[in-house]
Amino acid sequence: MTATTEKKDKVVNKEDTQSQRHVLSLVLDNEAGALGRVVGLFSSRGYNIHSLTVAEIDPINHISRITITTSAPLHVIEHIMALLQRLIPVRKVRDLTTEGPHVERGLILIKVSAKGDNRQEIIHLADQYEALQVDSTDKSFIFQLTDIPSKLNEFADVLAPYGIIEMSRTGITGMARGSEAF
Repeated sequence: MTATTEKKDKVVNKEDTQSQRHVLSLVLDNEAGALGRVVGLFSSRGYNIHSLTVAEIDPINHISRITITTSAPLHVIEHIMALLQRLIPVRKVRDLTTEGPHVERGLILIKVSAKGDNRQEIIHLADQYEALQVDSTDKSFIFQLTDIPSKLNEFADVLAPYGIIEMSRTGITGMARGSEAF
């Protein structure tokens, strides 16, 4: 049961005023300036984007999907979604977080210092996370891991004591579970 308070004869759900992480998925026409309009909507209103992933999903019809991870109270997310839906190239907007079960993934590439006896320890750690070794030199490894954001963070934390030389991450991408299309 959620806590509520009375505010000017209106019931306000306290969860609606607390900032929460949301994964928004947009399908839109892949046209010049479309991404700029979406990002501009966020920046002009002071909304922060934690991650942003964009890719064309239908090259014949020139349709792209944008996945945006942001944090805000639910009423702000609903307002953002309404504004996004009104943008000309946007065909559909979904909040995967509130709609039900969904799958989300990100990718991390980590270059870690690997010398002497540490090499076997590092390989063992990467194996535990099912990370793919994509490069190896006598002084370093590069590992690739695709997983949920918390696992990517955990993997980076585990490798940190060995000396992360460089790291690169994608934004989150996701879709609703089940047999229905977007």
